[in-house]
Amino acid sequence: MSYKCYVCGKGSSSGNTVSHSNKATKRLFRPNLQELRIVVNGKKTKEYVCTSCIRSGKIQKAI
Repeated sequence: MSYKCYVCGKGSSSGNTVSHSNKATKRLFRPNLQELRIVVNGKKTKEYVCTSCIRSGKIQKAI
């Protein structure tokens, strides 16, 4: 499974963790993905969706 939102395609991005001594080490910034049952083309499927898409109403939850 790739770590991406099903709706908007938001995925992991890389950056640096910077310590007190200003030494930089690589890290990942990951989106807040939730596994939801949603309706896609009239069928219920489980997909990973980011919380910003859930809050903005871009998906229809399956009941």
